[in-house]
Amino acid sequence: MTAARETAEQEAAAEQSAELQLQQEREAAAARGAPPPGFGSQPDFDTPRPPPPGAVPPPEKPAYLKQSDSPWSVFGRTMVARARRLFDRAGQRITQRTLRIGVSARIFHPEPGAVGLRGKTLQYLEESVAHWVMSRDVMVFMIPTVGHQGMLHPSNIRLRDYAKHLDGLLLQGGADVSPQTYAGTEASAEWPGDRVRDMYELELLYEFIESGKPVLGICRGCQLINVAFGGTLYQDIATEVPTAGVHVNERYDQHRHAVRFPQGSTLVNMFPGRHEALVNSIHHQAVKTLGRDLNVEAVSSEDGLIEAVRYRRAPFVMGVQWHPEFHRAGGPELLDCTPLLDSFLRASRETRF
Repeated sequence: MTAARETAEQEAAAEQSAELQLQQEREAAAARGAPPPGFGSQPDFDTPRPPPPGAVPPPEKPAYLKQSDSPWSVFGRTMVARARRLFDRAGQRITQRTLRIGVSARIFHPEPGAVGLRGKTLQYLEESVAHWVMSRDVMVFMIPTVGHQGMLHPSNIRLRDYAKHLDGLLLQGGADVSPQTYAGTEASAEWPGDRVRDMYELELLYEFIESGKPVLGICRGCQLINVAFGGTLYQDIATEVPTAGVHVNERYDQHRHAVRFPQGSTLVNMFPGRHEALVNSIHHQAVKTLGRDLNVEAVSSEDGLIEAVRYRRAPFVMGVQWHPEFHRAGGPELLDCTPLLDSFLRASRETRF
């Protein structure tokens, strides 16, 4: 046993001496500028050359493991990490997804005795409204009425399904709100309103508010928001408020007047430095009694009639009496309503989770 050990030690010493001599020769060759010994010769792959002692660190336990870990605790942490990764990816898809804004439908009711298209119920979307919203790279969807008990094609789809899958609601202008919807008073034969559309849009409005989604009302939409919270309307400004200014005439969207933003109005923040602006005016009805939990955001500069309201118990539920979609962005006269649209869409992004 001793002789074998001595032989191994002698071989190791001889190998070290050979390596030292080879190193010295290489250094000397390098000093002379000549290639080191063995340069260009066939490499020897058969002789084992293990790494020197201490070159390879001993295996360590992975950092994510703990002394008290069991297979179940490691499995649980792995599943949590995978779930977190899936949620992160889903959240990224949601935040990057194009906004989807629903627009309430205008309704054309069949004319008595009419045939063809005029004898059918039509639901439509005004082009200027769609193009105004789409100008910010947003997808627009017109929301139709639903037929729960329709004789032709009954459906299980509900308006709350639209509120669930869309990011915000825009209430179009159009026909008068029926007095039966807000006060139970007799409607004038000249201004009966559209009770069918009232019921449809009120349900739509409530579903979006219940879902925490933003709502922007235009003209009739502003009046409907007021009625939805218990407010009332002037059926006709000219006959009920003789001292009021002119709010509609034959020039339609070319008619305009000034509005003022009262103290505390959020419109002051949307339009920095502005306390008064010029807007179009295409309405013969207006807010009379303000609904509960509503703030006045703008009034007519001439007669003080309410021109914009906001529901203060929601992130964004606002109505304006004018038609911002008819205001050219950056126009020299009329108020550029792009900040209003951007505020509505920003709220839609922030609340779609």
